[in-house]
Amino acid sequence: MKLLGVVLAIQVTLALALVSLVATDSLPFADGEAETPRSPRPTVDRFDGEAAFRLLREQVELGPRPAGSEASRRLAERLRGLLPRGRFQEVPGGLRNVIGTVPGREPGFVVVGAHYDTKDIPGFVGANDGASGTAVVTELARTIRRPRHTIHFILFDGEESPRGTPDADFAEEGLRGSKVAARAFRDARAMVLLDFVGDRRLSIPREAYSRPGLWRRLRAAAKRVGAARVFPPETSAAVLDDHIPFLRRGVPAIDLIDFTFPCFHRPCDDLSAVSERSVDAVGETVYELLRTL
Repeated sequence: MKLLGVVLAIQVTLALALVSLVATDSLPFADGEAETPRSPRPTVDRFDGEAAFRLLREQVELGPRPAGSEASRRLAERLRGLLPRGRFQEVPGGLRNVIGTVPGREPGFVVVGAHYDTKDIPGFVGANDGASGTAVVTELARTIRRPRHTIHFILFDGEESPRGTPDADFAEEGLRGSKVAARAFRDARAMVLLDFVGDRRLSIPREAYSRPGLWRRLRAAAKRVGAARVFPPETSAAVLDDHIPFLRRGVPAIDLIDFTFPCFHRPCDDLSAVSERSVDAVGETVYELLRTL
């Protein structure tokens, strides 16, 4: 009986400890993320992370979505219907940016962007690289009301270069949609790009080309919403991405990209590589930033 009592006491202690871990969101191996903490839960709830993750999943279920493909064009139609005042912007090669607009209270505008095409690799579904940024930008556009300045939400087509293009030619052959958009929106007060923002082990330092002043404002916004851990006080390597055409036209721009993502352009960039928690933390942070721009 004494042994049974000891066993029962141990079981009760373990159960209480498990309840405590769950309650404090400290369960170390939850959701398949052993050894690495998940993205923090924001202290505010204005951005609908669940809705954004549903849209991420919907994109992945379409399969590969390289620029100009049937799946990409179907997605573009869907996104146009979701964005407020949704419309297309023609891009050379038969491609299309998708643009939505939320009017502001004062003159001037900012741009928030992501690319919706995927790398043209057989079987590549781009849950993080393409779908995550598109999902967050679309949900932000559907959430924000009466910002200080008008916000143009732009989903770029043709960020990835065509199949077979050497990496050395990416700057020339890629970023097709953002090159067109940067010409049309060159008077933007700021540009915020979302790229790899959904991976489970999310950590987004400042990308080296991203403007330091605007990045400081992003980190301050993250701190206010309880997501500071996602944006460490570090600088990563420079990345050629859809913010570059805007920077070249003098627009202050930043790129939210976790370029340490281990499934970059690999088949493992699927739903198992992304997290609703990460999507929500980024969405709340950018929502807060846009209130101040």
